[in-house]
Amino acid sequence: MTGGVLAVSSPSAFWFLTRGTGIVALLLLTAVVLLGVSGATRWRSERLPRFVVAGLHRNLTLLSLAFIVAHVLTTVADGFAPIGLKDAVVPFTSPYRPLWLGLGAVAFDLLLALTATSLLRARIGLRTWRAVHWLAYAAWPVALVHSLGSGSDARVGWFELLGAACTVMVAAAVLRRLAVDGAWTVGRVTVAAAAVLVAFGIAVWYRTGPGQVGWANRAGTPSSLLGAQAVSLPRPPFAAPVRGTIVQSQADGSGDVTVGIDLVSGVGTARVWLRGPGLAGGGVRIQESRVAFGPRAAPNAYVGQLSALDGSRLTAVLSSATGATLDLALVLSIDRAHGIVTGSLRAVAGESVSALGAGTGG
Repeated sequence: MTGGVLAVSSPSAFWFLTRGTGIVALLLLTAVVLLGVSGATRWRSERLPRFVVAGLHRNLTLLSLAFIVAHVLTTVADGFAPIGLKDAVVPFTSPYRPLWLGLGAVAFDLLLALTATSLLRARIGLRTWRAVHWLAYAAWPVALVHSLGSGSDARVGWFELLGAACTVMVAAAVLRRLAVDGAWTVGRVTVAAAAVLVAFGIAVWYRTGPGQVGWANRAGTPSSLLGAQAVSLPRPPFAAPVRGTIVQSQADGSGDVTVGIDLVSGVGTARVWLRGPGLAGGGVRIQESRVAFGPRAAPNAYVGQLSALDGSRLTAVLSSATGATLDLALVLSIDRAHGIVTGSLRAVAGESVSALGAGTGG
């Protein structure tokens, strides 16, 4: 195992592709906004002429549009959620998270309008083109909220940092542009305040929405999907012996290693991913962790992180897309020479794992 996969069903290749293309599209769109807000066409230098920067801005816009198209096609092809091609163009009509998926359609439509008017700029006139061009910048915050509201990685730490970094950079670019362009008029102060409020509003909304357990249900995921997941989950409390494998990577340039543990039991599978500085005798000083548990048909039904490590005993607090919580305790014996792991697991619903005893009894 090379990392934690946070999902609520067995992932397909299209599921990985739609996640990847969506993230790349968001990064490209952020770069487009940064170039535009910073006044890319005003930059001058002997090594980087203005027309080169303007061409980069245009090509990045087209590349982001291409990745969005790939994101849409792979989402439709995945077939897990009832999303059609129409839902990518006509906002707020999808049966799957209609508001948050609809915002993605809005961002897509704005980029299409920007591309079309840019190609017809000579015919429609500079004033019309400029009006549409500035409106298209709204595609970025809309796309960010779409990613957080409907994406599979909304509660993953690295995606939180990615979204925060994009937000801070865009807000900083807006404030810098206003500061260097002239005196602080009422209009400039209003725009600066709006930029700060939008960034702050997105952060607050994320913490109270997608960052919380149970968001899938509140976001508008069809009950048929939630119900199918709930039926397949093991009902706690339960306990069982486990057996599996352990793989440890070589240390990277910073001395960090990753350890992946895959376990199988009669009640489901468990996956543990750890990362941190490697120890001399093998193992890792944990700085990051991911834990997933579920039946074989949905191995990532519950996801979370380690809450404690005491010798051979690992405890984790996990949650499902429906908002159910699971406290999981693993007592493991590791044969590093052969990469074999044996032991036991016990779990209860929403209770402290510190109260769980070792062993596999009922």
